[in-house]
Amino acid sequence: YVRFHLISPLIQQSAENIVLFDTFVNILSHNLGEPAYEADVAQLEYKLVAGEYGLIIKVKGFNHKLPLLFQLIIDYLSDFSFTPAVFEMITEQLKKTYYNILIKPETLAKDVRLLILEHGRWSMIDKYQTLMKGLSIEALSAFVRAFKSQLFVEGLVQGNFTS
Repeated sequence: YVRFHLISPLIQQSAENIVLFDTFVNILSHNLGEPAYEADVAQLEYKLVAGEYGLIIKVKGFNHKLPLLFQLIIDYLSDFSFTPAVFEMITEQLKKTYYNILIKPETLAKDVRLLILEHGRWSMIDKYQTLMKGLSIEALSAFVRAFKSQLFVEGLVQGNFTS
């Protein structure tokens, strides 16, 4: 089991940065779909999670090929690229995801409660409005460059691994 948390102070600076981060993680997951398929067949699992303060990479499975899968994820992260069509598709999916959160009373109530309790939190309404105003490909590219330049890493490795 390998888990790394790539923490960046950049994410919580604005609602736009949170939306750009969500877009980035979704595009990264989309890009990894085909190359990581063989790892899935070999019973290796991975998950990319857009956490509040950074990207969480979880990888688990048999230890002899796990570093290869982790390296694949890191390679796609470091050489991040996307097409305008993928960008458009992911932003449309995010609009639907945010909207679905807003129309469910229990998730909206949780969001409002956390907004009251946590200092500096951005509401789902802020994120949805930011996304509806429109994001640019240039803004996403600039955000990803800035994100990768301001990272702090926490990691946990468990299992049959040497130091």
